[in-house]
Amino acid sequence: MPKSPVVILTALNLEYLSVRQRLARPQVHRHERGTRFEVGSVRGTSCRVALGLTNKGNHSAAVIAERAIQEFSPLAVLFVGVAGALWDATRLGDVVMASHVYAYHGGTSEDDGLKARPRVWEAPHGISQLAAHLARLNDWADPTPDHDDEPQLRFGAIAAGEIVQNSRISAEAKWIRQHYNDALAIEMEAAGVAQAGHLSGAPVAIVRGISDRADGTKNSSEDRNWQPRAAANAAAFAIRLAVELVGEQEESAMPLNDKDGPDDRCVSNTVHNSTVGIMAATVTGSSVHMDSASKASRPTDLITQLMRFRAQLERHRTEGTLDEDSYREALADLDSGLRSAGERTSESSKRTVMTLKRLRGLVAECPALVAALAPMIAAAGELA
Repeated sequence: MPKSPVVILTALNLEYLSVRQRLARPQVHRHERGTRFEVGSVRGTSCRVALGLTNKGNHSAAVIAERAIQEFSPLAVLFVGVAGALWDATRLGDVVMASHVYAYHGGTSEDDGLKARPRVWEAPHGISQLAAHLARLNDWADPTPDHDDEPQLRFGAIAAGEIVQNSRISAEAKWIRQHYNDALAIEMEAAGVAQAGHLSGAPVAIVRGISDRADGTKNSSEDRNWQPRAAANAAAFAIRLAVELVGEQEESAMPLNDKDGPDDRCVSNTVHNSTVGIMAATVTGSSVHMDSASKASRPTDLITQLMRFRAQLERHRTEGTLDEDSYREALADLDSGLRSAGERTSESSKRTVMTLKRLRGLVAECPALVAALAPMIAAAGELA
């Protein structure tokens, strides 16, 4: 299990529940000042999430974010929930990840009007790059009956202020349009969380599902219908992002010989007028060839190797080294990997790699299973 969890914060209980239902066995964690978090693992993965509720507003969000960062020393902080779209180009239900956050209420009042003096926080480069990669894969959303209804991931500025913005024609709306016309969405917490992350040195990502158009329809029947869908879409992407962040952390923590990629265990020696003793199967000229038992073999048929891995899972369950819940979740990931491997396309191979990496995290406490997965992940990566 990774040492650092991912903190996910929400402002509304609806948003909180959308994330919580994706966690296995969440346990209450009480801060010494009374703030309650719940800590659980994303189902089928080794990704731990510390979930907290901030309530509305940048100030409250900043305090709870700071408290969560100090309590958990997280890998990252994700603020997840709903927001209003500022322009019609963003569809209801789509998810916006902030490229940067504006605290748009900063300003100075002068004789000739209000002049904008915003604070701005940019999203961390590594998280933005990972999010863009997931957007290209486009397999993060929950299944929908109608393919046309699948949410899309958008990247752009998010404006965070201190009021509920529910008009396109008010003086405030016109001022925002004048000074922040690149912002895709508007809400009330992102600036506080971004500031807390900046001061604490914790990377922060803002993930918002679009539930209304900030045009006077907030609290309408349409808004009530879209809010749970937008919250669920934001939660789906945030959870996927959290899992991938933890996967990258685990990869970077692995010993060099255990990482994916070529590992021929070659020995290179440069000697002059010396005698060198080497334990190896054969030595040809200046090249050393390790025997096949110590060399990481690559499967010639990935599907065959995956089918054999099913038997290994069964054996570890029988021996008691793999519990029943982990076994069932591992089978689900294995079946998903088999389906994508059978498609034999570049994109399906990328999905296979990610599925097998999730599976590796799930069986991380069984070194033999982790070792068996390594050549399969490498083989799938070569096909991508």
